[in-house]
Amino acid sequence: MSVSSNASSASRNGSVDDSTTTTATTDSSELAHILNRRQEIMDSQEAGIEVPRTFKVVNVYTEFHEFSRKQIKDYQKTFNTYDTARDGFLDLNELKYMMEKLGAPQTHLGLKKMIAEVDEDHDGKISFREFLLIYRKAQAGELDSESGLNQLARLTEIDVEQVGVSGAKNFFEAKIEQQLRTNKFHDEIRQEQEERRREEEERAQRRQQFQQRAAIFQ
Repeated sequence: MSVSSNASSASRNGSVDDSTTTTATTDSSELAHILNRRQEIMDSQEAGIEVPRTFKVVNVYTEFHEFSRKQIKDYQKTFNTYDTARDGFLDLNELKYMMEKLGAPQTHLGLKKMIAEVDEDHDGKISFREFLLIYRKAQAGELDSESGLNQLARLTEIDVEQVGVSGAKNFFEAKIEQQLRTNKFHDEIRQEQEERRREEEERAQRRQQFQQRAAIFQ
């Protein structure tokens, strides 16, 4: 009984030691990789060689937290529709085809400009992550209203295949009108708040003047 217990304990101790050794080895390997990469960068820079930027793979659901999972899946569906090569990218020809299907054809230079605006890894193509950047920029108001990317973001909100270009135009005109009504509503609220503020200031001023006159007769 005692021998079995000791053997079991020794086995457990051995496994802990192995685990600790494995963890230490992994940490050492990662540290060595980082140091080697840093040395490669320094050597390249000293030799006048440009070091390409690398990007960490991230979860788009985590990075683009402003969008719901459904929105991201809808964007993925749109992206896949025009990724005819099925390579996970939209190249210039695929983007050209996409804009033509959306009823907003672009010039060759216009297409290159669209890609360059979100092409963070400078590979001349739009990955799905970079595709999501278009919608992030559109939502933040960072895109010119007449730019190709802004047209892409707006036109992919609805199915142009079903409603047609004229239907899409009516859709966006209705959205603009709705936005104008919303802005007018907020303007009216601000005006009311401003009027109330002025009235309160006038009442406070009248009270102060009354107190000053009353003080004369005290």
